[in-house]
Amino acid sequence: MRNKILLHTCCGPCVIYPIEKLKESYSLTLFFYNPNIHPEEEYEKRLKEAKKVADYYRVPLILAPYEREKWLEMVKGWEEEKEGGKRCEVCFTLRLRETARFAKKEGFLIFGTTLTSGRQKNAELINRLGREIAAKEGLDFLIADFKEGFQVGLTISKKLSLYRQKYCGCIYSQKGSG
Repeated sequence: MRNKILLHTCCGPCVIYPIEKLKESYSLTLFFYNPNIHPEEEYEKRLKEAKKVADYYRVPLILAPYEREKWLEMVKGWEEEKEGGKRCEVCFTLRLRETARFAKKEGFLIFGTTLTSGRQKNAELINRLGREIAAKEGLDFLIADFKEGFQVGLTISKKLSLYRQKYCGCIYSQKGSG
């Protein structure tokens, strides 16, 4: 039996390469927890595309609650930060923590994230946060930098006619402050 992994995903295009890379070594389950995405219509678009990719690869997708107010409270005070700053670190931590909690509750021993697929995302920071959270929860974290597969993801997302977003997802990056 291959290792079971719970893989946090932010959107359809970003999960393509991780699935391609991991599908032979792991039994994948995707976890869609993204309370940062704004507006709700954008959240729904990204969820729809994640479902489309999950169906294409026949990988289970678990939908966590859309906890917008929780996210807003967590990033309070960091609204003016540039993308990649403290607000992003808080956001990554929230999403990774919730993924780890769900993984532990459901018997997964390892979790990871597709957040490192984003060209602007700091893989070193994301991996450090993931390791720290995993250690607290008694889990393993998949260290990865999925940027290497950007072209693969782009090619397949075009083949599947996926919507590709123009900003990270949060209200502050949408407004241009991040």
